[in-house]
Amino acid sequence: MKNSTLSIRGSKASKGTPRVDLDVFFEASQNTFDARLNPNGAFLLNMAENHHCWHLLRDRLQTISCETQIPDWVAGYTAVTGAPEVRNSIATFLETFLTQVNLDPEHLAISAGATSVIEMTAFILGNPNDVVVFPAPAYPVYKADIGNLAGLERFDLQTHVDLMELSEAKISTSMLDNLYDDLQQQGRNWSMLVLTQPDNPTGIIFSSGDLRRIAKWCIDHKVHLVVNEIYGLSLIDITHPELKEDYADLIQFDSFAKVMAELKSDFLHHWYAFSKDFGISGFRIGVLYSMNQGLLKAYSNLALGRCVSNHTQWLLQQVLDDQEFLHTYIETNQQQLTSSYLLVVRTLRKLEIPYVPAKGSLFVWADLSSLLPKRDNAEYELWMDIYQSTGILLTPGSSFGHTYPGAFRIVHSLVSPAAMAVAMKKLEDYVLTKSVG
Repeated sequence: MKNSTLSIRGSKASKGTPRVDLDVFFEASQNTFDARLNPNGAFLLNMAENHHCWHLLRDRLQTISCETQIPDWVAGYTAVTGAPEVRNSIATFLETFLTQVNLDPEHLAISAGATSVIEMTAFILGNPNDVVVFPAPAYPVYKADIGNLAGLERFDLQTHVDLMELSEAKISTSMLDNLYDDLQQQGRNWSMLVLTQPDNPTGIIFSSGDLRRIAKWCIDHKVHLVVNEIYGLSLIDITHPELKEDYADLIQFDSFAKVMAELKSDFLHHWYAFSKDFGISGFRIGVLYSMNQGLLKAYSNLALGRCVSNHTQWLLQQVLDDQEFLHTYIETNQQQLTSSYLLVVRTLRKLEIPYVPAKGSLFVWADLSSLLPKRDNAEYELWMDIYQSTGILLTPGSSFGHTYPGAFRIVHSLVSPAAMAVAMKKLEDYVLTKSVG
């Protein structure tokens, strides 16, 4: 029955969920594994959160709150795009640890979370029904982030067929040319290309040469290129003795901000947020960096309802100004991520399950297609069977917009190492049972 109390937009938003695994996640969250209290509980390996080093950051935040007086500016209004002193601290942090290139704080804008930054960027750069292209597989909720407010349409560019082709990120200019021509023939306007590096869900990165080549193509074709580096400090040690043979090259992460500094174009933009690298998704702090003054002015005029609270800004600033703490935190976090990644990879190798070697992010992109039942809706059926049989909640690959059936994303940073070890043993037993059957 039509709900007459809502607008067309509201009625549409009231139906369904942004991602297929969300309702199951909330259900499983009420029944999480505990070795002593709930040994038959669920393992949340589907939500992109990083709990590895929260204890370090929590202790630092508690010390700041107890020992440092809150300044008067926190109680009043400040710049919509972030307090100037906070943007200065964010710029210095990014320069030192992520971009390795100078950033002008006046080109930064912050708002309440990565989703807010994506929504605002899409709203300002695209017109309703414009196309935003994502190389598949890509984060499922991008569709809602660019569509709900801005009315833009997601297009999943199929850059490969087999998962094992994804040892490195490759998008050729001929691939972009063909898509550009196809969209024009359909009368559709391509306004944005969004890349994520390290990627969600694969963990792969782009070489600086590829980023530069794609950026020049976008500038020539007046397509806005946005690179999301929300996992830019969540890097895997690819030189680890157990891992280095997985990689065809040892190319390290190189920030897109360097390409932006070189090309200085209104069509190049950068996203970041503190939710993943710092494990503080609840703090809601997203960052836009752009040299496009029109974009930044529009952002300032439109984002009043999306400001980060001044107290949160101030707390973050205190953390970012502590260089010694940051060095320790980032190094420890990367060590922990490498260890948890290894816990998953060892099991997959033992079971001879293919996976994409990740250079960063919080994920393993695994190929469970050998376990798919031979009938319709097989991937969904396998996903639910794994969860109901083992308590392990993954994210099915079909929601990432790729055509390959049977890929699943495994988050290795949300549960403790001890819980992950139990989860991997349960997964091993499940796969072996299915193989015998």
